[in-house]
Amino acid sequence: MRLRRYHILASIGALCLVYYYLSRSSRFSSSPPSGIDASSEAEWLSHFMNDDTRSTSRLKSNSSFDWSKVKPRYPPGNIRALPSAPARPLPRVQHAFGAEDHHAAEVRKRRRQAVRDLFRKNWKSYRKYAWKKDALQPLSATSKDQFCGWAATLVDSLDTLWLMGLKAEFDEAVAAVADIDFGTTTSSRVNMFETNIRYLGGLLAAYDLSKRPILLQKATELGDLLYAGFDTVHRMPVDFIDFSAAKRGDGLDVEGIVVSASPGTLSLEMTRLSQLTGDPKYYDAVARVMDLFAQGQEETALPGLWPMFVSMSNRDVVTGNQFTIAGNADSLYEYLPKMHALLGGAVDQYKTMSELFMAAADKHLFFRPMVPGDDDILVSGNTDIDAGTKNAHLDPEVNHLSCFIGGIFALGGRLLGREDHVETGAKLARGCAYAYRAMPTGMGPERWNMVACASRDKCSWDEAEWERERRKRPEYREHLPKGFTTAKDPRYILRPEAIESVFVLYRVTGRKEFQDVAWDMFVAISNGTATEYANAAVMDVTVGEYPLRQEDYMESFWLAETLKYFYLVFSPPDLLSLDDWVLNTEAHPFRRPH
Repeated sequence: MRLRRYHILASIGALCLVYYYLSRSSRFSSSPPSGIDASSEAEWLSHFMNDDTRSTSRLKSNSSFDWSKVKPRYPPGNIRALPSAPARPLPRVQHAFGAEDHHAAEVRKRRRQAVRDLFRKNWKSYRKYAWKKDALQPLSATSKDQFCGWAATLVDSLDTLWLMGLKAEFDEAVAAVADIDFGTTTSSRVNMFETNIRYLGGLLAAYDLSKRPILLQKATELGDLLYAGFDTVHRMPVDFIDFSAAKRGDGLDVEGIVVSASPGTLSLEMTRLSQLTGDPKYYDAVARVMDLFAQGQEETALPGLWPMFVSMSNRDVVTGNQFTIAGNADSLYEYLPKMHALLGGAVDQYKTMSELFMAAADKHLFFRPMVPGDDDILVSGNTDIDAGTKNAHLDPEVNHLSCFIGGIFALGGRLLGREDHVETGAKLARGCAYAYRAMPTGMGPERWNMVACASRDKCSWDEAEWERERRKRPEYREHLPKGFTTAKDPRYILRPEAIESVFVLYRVTGRKEFQDVAWDMFVAISNGTATEYANAAVMDVTVGEYPLRQEDYMESFWLAETLKYFYLVFSPPDLLSLDDWVLNTEAHPFRRPH
């Protein structure tokens, strides 16, 4: 009798264990259970992640200073109201995807799982070796603080955790966010640009996705800190906030010269904060800055584009002879069509600014590079204006940071009803993908040069001309793929811009070629940057001898952007539909009001 009872109890115990593991597997899976239509994935994920919010609903903020109580030395006066969206909706952005066949779905799911697995490896190491620090150092398994010590990687990764269905990790990270004290800092100066895109953007996006109250509370605290950066004579923002002076309300001094991207990349986050809180002061602050850029857009030496460096102290966005959409200027341009989308087209200014910059960039910055095979691709260079003759000179240097522009032309093209811009965006995305494919490591360098074709319509490979151009730059790499005349900076530092454009082009056009390009890029990057603990920057992508030389550093954007874009390109298209969301320059999604 005892033996029989033992077998019965053992059987019941075994069944309980099976049920436990099956239910646990179902609860923590990143994909909907089989039988759920792929088009409902976003709805399923939201329900799954909100299944139990008790662990975060009672969190209280740990803050030693209330930034909202600081009385400004230079008050703003009348506050501009947040515009309401017009009745007419903006054009559809995302391709109307049809049903997915079984084989394609299985391939896509395997690829997405590979991305998720790599993210989890990185997150596990961050959690073990750099928890609540700004960055993990992936070779030495140590940590580093370079952004005020407010856990940059943790905050930057919140929405990636959510999108990948990592509920336990997300809730733990949200609890850690509550402990961040924006009243203290490891640095005496706060970088407005980086704090805005990584921290404020990360908090707002995580709130937009999860609706966890503590995230909006922390975002508002940080927004008030950044708002103090506008306490200047003309209400123009500083580049770096003097932390102590801002606390005292002493007023701040604006730097003489800053890169144009710095003041031009505050609009999206501050506007979304106003939309979520109902307080228009944040929108008012950035609207004044963007008014200045709008007033000077057609007065520059290259009308439609702004110079690389501007002066907020002099309110001068016109003077200057160097123009680019790459580093120092990139996200200024990126935010124009995105603000048009976030405001639902309610402010004509952003549509006009987008149209002007896109026409000027297409005319003065984009060129077709001469490559073997005569691929019909485009890349973006720089243009200098001769101070004496006023003539424009194209510098055919390509910067990885410029690789975002393909996605912006596709997004902006749809929003503005310009399909020609969408096709230009596709050629630009293919141009950066070509740089990856051409290198022996399969990864694109940080900066490189190519030979600009005289015409975009027809360009035949001329090896003798390529040799002549290459010999003009003997100080750079001797062994370069044909078509490249330099690799001025041969590193790959885990940047997202190329996969960003590939993702957007896939979502806008529906062309499977971009998914295949993304997979080739992912395989090359995951192999070449792999370390025992996570992934690290590679020092030279032009040398294909493994193991590659690496740097002991992992930017937070590796988890916030690069792996997120790879994950999304292999996800069902309703997960962050571009008709419902707009992503900031750190890939943080903000819900578009409808």
